[in-house]
Amino acid sequence: MRFMLIRKADSETEAGAEPTAQLIDEMVAYNQKLIDAGVMVDGAGLQRSAKGARISFKNGTPTVTDGPFTESKELVAGYSIIDVKSLDEAIAWARQWPTIDGHGNVQLELRQLFEHEDFGEKVVEMAKSFTSTRK
Repeated sequence: MRFMLIRKADSETEAGAEPTAQLIDEMVAYNQKLIDAGVMVDGAGLQRSAKGARISFKNGTPTVTDGPFTESKELVAGYSIIDVKSLDEAIAWARQWPTIDGHGNVQLELRQLFEHEDFGEKVVEMAKSFTSTRK
């Protein structure tokens, strides 16, 4: 089962504050534990919303709104994708998140990803062709 561990944004991440050397060391150590356990699939930090855009559709017509976006608690600052046996295992990994991040006041969200097989053979075949073109 794959899960996305979402690190919610806060006022510091949205301000573009650089992480401390200690936080970088602790995040590297945490990610290395995920890698060593064989559960890490992918992960990255996201730049602040001021460097992005939001595309909304109304009646099929897209509207682009440049960042920044005001509700930082609704934004994502980074993510990790892990492949584990259960939701309980995913929660156990999330509980090991470095406690100094966000001065000890971080909100994480854990969401299970759909697998291609959840949507049938047509999607599985499409995914195979997509994967082979990315190599």
